[in-house]
Amino acid sequence: MANVDPFTRENIAQGLIAAAEEMFLTWGRTSQSTIIYEVLDCACGLTDAKGNLIGQANGATMFLGAITYSVKSVLNKFPLEKIKPGDIFLTNDPYTGSATHLCDVAAVLPIFYQGELVAFASSKGHWNEIGGKNLGSWSTNSTEIYQEGLCFPVIKVYEEDKLNEAVRDLIEANCRTPEMTLGDLYAQTASLRVAGKRVVEIFEKYGKEAVLESIETLLENGRKLALKELAALPKGTFEAEDYIDTGANGLPDVYVRVKVTITDEELILDYTGSDAQVAAPINCSIYGTLSAGRIILQALLNPHAEANEGFYSPLKVIVPEGTVFSAVSPAPVSCDWEAFQFATDLVMKALAPVIPERITAGHFLSIIGTILGGIDDQTKKPFVLCEPQAGGWGAGYNKDGERGLVAVADGETFMIPVEVAEFRYPIIVEQYTFNPISGAGEFMGGHGLIRDYRLLNSNGELTTIASRHKYAPWGFAGGKDGSPNVVEVYQAGAEEPVRGSTFSNFPMKKGDLVRFISGGGGGY
Repeated sequence: MANVDPFTRENIAQGLIAAAEEMFLTWGRTSQSTIIYEVLDCACGLTDAKGNLIGQANGATMFLGAITYSVKSVLNKFPLEKIKPGDIFLTNDPYTGSATHLCDVAAVLPIFYQGELVAFASSKGHWNEIGGKNLGSWSTNSTEIYQEGLCFPVIKVYEEDKLNEAVRDLIEANCRTPEMTLGDLYAQTASLRVAGKRVVEIFEKYGKEAVLESIETLLENGRKLALKELAALPKGTFEAEDYIDTGANGLPDVYVRVKVTITDEELILDYTGSDAQVAAPINCSIYGTLSAGRIILQALLNPHAEANEGFYSPLKVIVPEGTVFSAVSPAPVSCDWEAFQFATDLVMKALAPVIPERITAGHFLSIIGTILGGIDDQTKKPFVLCEPQAGGWGAGYNKDGERGLVAVADGETFMIPVEVAEFRYPIIVEQYTFNPISGAGEFMGGHGLIRDYRLLNSNGELTTIASRHKYAPWGFAGGKDGSPNVVEVYQAGAEEPVRGSTFSNFPMKKGDLVRFISGGGGGY
């Protein structure tokens, strides 16, 4: 191997990360759907030839593991001699490594230099429509994954730079908004090529041996940093339990628990004892729980550290097969963020009493995933508003909670700006303000939000889901609990709104209003 000086090594490492960030920005600029170009519900990254993460752009934090596992799912299915320059693979199968639900489609581009496979560029993001029984594809009342849309079981959408027309036609025929969905596909794959070009430029500038050595050093430095930070944490075993209370499909609350063990070498998250997978779409696969573990590890050890396989190497996740945190096919997963979020929150709840300087009280937790759609009166075509809601975060030992911030698994995502929502969809945003009710304490929990959508179209339907409806965000160190997540629908002629947390294809008419009230965080 080449003997690379530290300055060159750092230039190479930062160049690779910059390639991932350029991929992210390119996709955002060129996509068709608001969930990508406004919400930024996507992530982009690079791996080495074995699928080890070497750099990732900021994006939805729930995708911290998706880049790694998506690439490894390609390597598990295709022998190296079947992977060619110009190939691009698609996968959204949550049970083979895609990590989340079917709407989140991963694309993987192998990168070759002088005929040798040297890296992969991979991206993952939410396609606004991918078929299935519901407008907007994800569903709050599905009972099996087959109802939730098209599944790509690691297939080639481009083969040696040639588009697979059969795959394209299959997508077009099975989506309600084919122009938008295909536009997102083309934008996603084009952004991969941008990253691939930048990586090749780095190899050409510095040479193969120097780049490969720099990647190895990058991963080893990540591992050393993680172990150094881990050594500063208190050692021992800590436990927490809770209930997922979405009420999806009329099911009772789902019991979940974790046992967290911290040693000098490992952060072990053991979810044994949590309830079995359920016939409602709030399950997540083992890959989702692995990604949740990466969020927690990063938050606890060093939020500013570069995301790479070395940094995540101390993480160990234990979860028996077939639980709500490790669902197997055909369990529905289209609202997988509910289990995913609790996988993170349980660890925070377990560790808050022993490291309060690194953890805040409970936050509103649920993404409160929202679909408001219908057939547009003017265009006669389907419209789909899809977005998360933001809410209140918990207070800390020296600060009030953050106000109006997206949930932990959403990371760098946003809500659709009011002006864009009103321009793109037949609605008016009549109210967008803070919900002032949050957990009391010396430091108070952050405020949630209140957001009103009034429908201007003759028809529409609402699909949304929220946990933390019955059990408010937890306070700690004497702080009071926060306030719950609530959704209200005001219908013309009705004296009282329909009030709840989970709505499935709820019919709306012109003049009806839906109000999202996100919870306030716990106090300290």
